[in-house]
Amino acid sequence: MISVKRLLIGRPLKSEQLGEQKLNKTKALAILSSDALSSVAYGPEQILLVLITVGAAAFWYSIPIAIGVLVLLTALILSYRQIIYAYPQGGGAYVVSKENLGKYPGLIAGGSLLVDYILTVAVSVSAGTDAITSAFPSLHPYNVPIAILFVLLITTLNLRGVTESASFLAYPVYLFVLAIFIMLGVGLFRIVAGDVPAELHTPLGTPVAGISLFLLLRAFASGSSALTGVEAISNAIPNFKAPAPNNAAKTLAAMGILLAVLFSGIVLLAYYYGVTPNEQVTVVSEIAEQVFGRNFMYFFIQGTTALILILAANTGYSAFPLLAVNLAKDKFIPRMFTVRGDRLGYSNGILSLGVLSILLIIAFEGRTEHLIPLYAVGVFIPFTLSQTGMMVKWIREKPAGWAGKLAVNTTGALISFVVTIMFFLTKFPQVWPVLVFLPLIILLFYRIRKHYEAVADQLRLSTCEEEPLAIEGNVIILPVAGITHVVENSLRYAQSLSASQIIAVHVPFEREEEHIFEEKWKKFHPEIRLVSLYSPYRSIIHPLIKFIDTVQRKASESHYQVTVIVPQFIPKKGWHNILHNQSSLLIRTHLLYRRNVIITTVPYHLKK
Repeated sequence: MISVKRLLIGRPLKSEQLGEQKLNKTKALAILSSDALSSVAYGPEQILLVLITVGAAAFWYSIPIAIGVLVLLTALILSYRQIIYAYPQGGGAYVVSKENLGKYPGLIAGGSLLVDYILTVAVSVSAGTDAITSAFPSLHPYNVPIAILFVLLITTLNLRGVTESASFLAYPVYLFVLAIFIMLGVGLFRIVAGDVPAELHTPLGTPVAGISLFLLLRAFASGSSALTGVEAISNAIPNFKAPAPNNAAKTLAAMGILLAVLFSGIVLLAYYYGVTPNEQVTVVSEIAEQVFGRNFMYFFIQGTTALILILAANTGYSAFPLLAVNLAKDKFIPRMFTVRGDRLGYSNGILSLGVLSILLIIAFEGRTEHLIPLYAVGVFIPFTLSQTGMMVKWIREKPAGWAGKLAVNTTGALISFVVTIMFFLTKFPQVWPVLVFLPLIILLFYRIRKHYEAVADQLRLSTCEEEPLAIEGNVIILPVAGITHVVENSLRYAQSLSASQIIAVHVPFEREEEHIFEEKWKKFHPEIRLVSLYSPYRSIIHPLIKFIDTVQRKASESHYQVTVIVPQFIPKKGWHNILHNQSSLLIRTHLLYRRNVIITTVPYHLKK
C-alpha cells in the first residue's frame, strides 16, 4: 500500500521544503485561471441562446451586452486586486465578508464558494468528457466512468504537489490560449479583408421587435457566467512565491486581460460570421469551422478546448483546500483540513473535493448542463458580498484614495447584485436549490463551531474546578474467552499493576460450557477470581457491560478506579483480521462511552 502511494504521489517532503512548492506567475496563471479562461468556450454562447428567442436579427445586441460583461469584469479585477493587498493571507470573499459584514454573511460566501468549487470540478470534467464523446460517439455510454477517471487523474496530480500539477497542466492552458488567439487573428483578418459577407449579420442598431430590457438583462446575466473563477486567485495567495501579494495581483491582471480579449473576440467573430447557437455544435466550433474549415487547425482548437474544459476543474483543486483552511481555522469545518499532507499540500481538502465531485457526477449521470446556472449563482453571491464588504471597509477606514476604491466596489456590487437577481428571476427552476443548501450549510457550520467551543470549554484547565478524587486502587476486569497465550499475556500485565484487584470475566452461551471453563480456570489460575456471566441470548456485550457498570458503581464508593483490560491478538498480515470476529473491537467500542472506566488493550503479536 505504501509503495503504491509513493508511486502515485511521490516521496514525502520536509516542512522546510514548503517554499519550493510555491508557484511563480507563469504557472499560477495557468493553474488558477483555467476555470475563468475556459468559460469563454460557453459564455458568449449563453448570450446568443437568450437572444435567439427573439430572432437572429437581435444578435447585434451581443456586442453591447459583451461590453457590459467587460465592465463587470474590470470592476471585479480591480476589486479583487484590492482584496489581495488588504487580505494577503487569502480567503477571498469569505474573509472579506466575515470581517466587514459579520459572521453569517461570511459563512454564506464561504459556503457558496465551497459548493461552487465542487460544481466547478463536476461541471468542467463532464463538459470536457462530452466534448470527447461527441468526437467519438461510441464512447458516449461510458461518459460517467470517463469523467470519474479524469477526476481521479486530476486529484492524483494535485496530491503530488502544487508545482508538479502546475507544471503538467500549464501546457494545455497555454495551448488553448494560443489556439483561440490564432482563430481570432485569422478571423478578424478575414473580416477586415472583406472575405466575410456582410449579409451574414444584421447591422448594429437594427430595430428588433420583441426586445425588452428584461430580456437584455437576462442575456447579460447568462453571459456573466464567463466570469466564474475570477475570485480563485484571491483565495490562493498563500500558494504564490514571495512577494505573494504582488505576484498574485500581477497574475490577476494578466488573467483579466486574457479573459477580456478572448471573450470579446469570440463575441465579435460570432456576430460577424452570423453564428447561430446549435444544440449539436458549440459556438466556438462553428466559428473555427467557418474560419479554417475542417482542417488541422479546427481539430487543434476543438482538442485544446476539450482539454481546458477538463482542466478547468483544477481551479477548484487550487482554491477549495485554501478556503477550507480558513474555515477550519475559524472552527466552522473539521480541523483536519488545516493539516498538510506528505507533499505539503492540503491533501484532506483535495481528497474531499475529489470524492464529492465524483458523487455529484454519479448522481447526475455526467449530465450537469442544468447545474451551470446554479454554478454561476454560487459565484455571484460571494461576488456581491465581497464587493459590499470592501465598500464597508473603505467607508469605515477611509484610507488614502478611498473614494476611488469605493466607486469601484460599489459598481461591482451593484452589477453583481443585478446578475444574482436575474438568475433567480429567469432561472429559478435551476437555481432554487441554493435557497435550501445554503441554510443547511450554515447550520452545519454553526453546529461544528458549537461543538469545538464545547470541547474547548471542557478541556480548558480552570482553577474553579473541583479537585479530582484520589484513586486508592484499581479494580481490573479481564474478559477471557479461553486459556491462551493472549490471556496469559494480559494477566501478567494486570498482575504487574500495584494495588489492584483482578476479576476475570467469562461469558458462556451454554451451561455445560460454563462448568467446563470454571474447572479449567481453577486448575490454571486459582489465585484469580473468575466470574461467569451465562448469556442465554448469546450476547457477549450486554452481560459484560452490565457487570462492568455494577462494579464501577461499587468501586467509586471506595475511591477505586475500574480498568478493563482487553486481550487482543494481532495477526501477522492485516487482511487476516477479517477472518476473526473482532470481539475486542466491539468491547472497546461500547466501553468508550462509559464514564470513569479506563480501557487498556494488551496486544499479543502472532508470528505466522
